[in-house]
Amino acid sequence: MRCPFCGSHDDRNRVIDSRSSEDGATIRRRRACAGCGRRFTTFERVEEAPLLVLKRDGSKEQFDLGKLVAGLEKACKNRKIPPSRRPCGAAGSARSRARRSASSC
Repeated sequence: MRCPFCGSHDDRNRVIDSRSSEDGATIRRRRACAGCGRRFTTFERVEEAPLLVLKRDGSKEQFDLGKLVAGLEKACKNRKIPPSRRPCGAAGSARSRARRSASSC
């Protein structure tokens, strides 16, 4: 974290106070600079990168959960799979697995 006053880029800047905002989307942190001793506030937000699907022709397309569910339903249409066993729930878990594997790269 870089101090806005002295510009020191020090990892020793201390977090004095940390609170989440009313909507829970951001975190407000009060910090003290180890170099000049002054205090400053930072706001942190989660930045979600969109999931991209690499197509066979090399193009990229944003992930669409509806397309995945439609494809799974089409695959199950002519098979004797009861609706309770159809993989609609698996589509959501596939998205979360893809997010986890993308974050580890």
